[in-house]
Amino acid sequence: MPPFRPARLLAVALLAVLPGALLPATAAQAASRTVQGGRLDWGIKSSFQSYVTGPIAQGSWGLTGGAATVGGSQFRFHSATGSYDPASGAFRAGFSGGVRFTGHKKSDGSYELDLTISRPTVRIQGGSGTLYADMTSKERGSGRVTTAAQVPLATLGLSGIDMRGGTTPVALTNIPATLTAQGAKSFAGYYTAGTPLDPVSLSVDTTGPAAKPSTSPKPGNSAEPKKKSTAGRFEDAAVDWGVRRTFREYVTGSIGQGKWTLADGAQDGGALFRFPKGKGTYDPERKTLAATFAGSVRFTAHDGLDLKLSRFVVALKSGRGTLSADVLSDGKATRSVPLVTFAAKDFAPKNGLAVLTEAPATLTADGAKVFGSLYKAGTAMDPVSLAVATEAKAALPALPDLGSDASASPSPEPTGSPAAKAAPVPTAAEKDDGSRTGLYLALGGAGLLAAAAVTVLLLVRRNRPSPDAS
Repeated sequence: MPPFRPARLLAVALLAVLPGALLPATAAQAASRTVQGGRLDWGIKSSFQSYVTGPIAQGSWGLTGGAATVGGSQFRFHSATGSYDPASGAFRAGFSGGVRFTGHKKSDGSYELDLTISRPTVRIQGGSGTLYADMTSKERGSGRVTTAAQVPLATLGLSGIDMRGGTTPVALTNIPATLTAQGAKSFAGYYTAGTPLDPVSLSVDTTGPAAKPSTSPKPGNSAEPKKKSTAGRFEDAAVDWGVRRTFREYVTGSIGQGKWTLADGAQDGGALFRFPKGKGTYDPERKTLAATFAGSVRFTAHDGLDLKLSRFVVALKSGRGTLSADVLSDGKATRSVPLVTFAAKDFAPKNGLAVLTEAPATLTADGAKVFGSLYKAGTAMDPVSLAVATEAKAALPALPDLGSDASASPSPEPTGSPAAKAAPVPTAAEKDDGSRTGLYLALGGAGLLAAAAVTVLLLVRRNRPSPDAS
């Protein structure tokens, strides 16, 4: 073997790692992230909403799958899941919830117009974006019903938006949307391809790659005895109530121009509010409950409205329920006001959890006074959902995940050019402090590697035997 060959190999190895050392630190740090939680706000097409509910179609729309409204004309879809690659800007987020439009009621009770749009998904790749959705529609004239999953419904105008280099949350605001040819067909022919739709806004949370779950068995799982339900005792409880959809729309819409504020542990589920940490007594056999819940909601509007509801109480007895709350209105406080009543005939625990889902609720006479006679006694309010865990392992139903910084108000109205309407995620160039430092360190390290490689080569040449000496 020629002398000093190991040194020569070392020099080659040092030079080989130079390209990797010269890569910016941000390139090494960029990794695909998981979209987990977030919301999409979209009115689909405001003029279509007006047509459906107007004097011609004389119809209505309804929400499904936990979808909600925000402002006066936008629908909020929730619980985003998907992926985001900060290096390439590739983005995919699917949302839950849907909206069904019906109109032109026929003599047999069916509708000539019947359109459902649900599970919207936004995909962005290479600077172009598309909004997909599940579509069920009734064809005009023939009445033929078609159902299709993830129809490319609208193209998104992403001019001037760089999707690379974002972290969390990833937010896009008032992105122009245009109806596609396939979307027009699924829209039952009410609009042609190229028709402008309402702008789209979204905000999603992202997390790093999830760690692999441990495969080792958890000790003691099989040996733990199940706790039996005991009268008067429960582990946890929560009550969900949205007050009334039209009231929320009035508060945050163009008339009220206000907002709601949650405090003391209350949570926003989009179409409802959750009041958690229930405490009290529950008898599974008699199906009676007396529980007090944490959290408060305060509604304020420009017309002087200032209404706070807190310390919610649920009482169940003989298959009937009453939801009460402390009320603070215009500076006057009233304790334990019965707001709504609802039916609760079957409230027995199953697998350690007693659940009442969307029980229709009716406004009481005292409740009508709380709303300043805006609604009469007997008015249908938002339904009440209730969950009581009688065993420690029983989990309460999940709340729709709206992501971080969820707002009760709609996105600002678009102004200026399409690029100005969008709130792009930060690009790698905008986050220059950390990346420059990493680049400087990389260049310094690369310089040291290069110097080491040159030194080794010089030593090899200096100590290489000459032809005469051999």
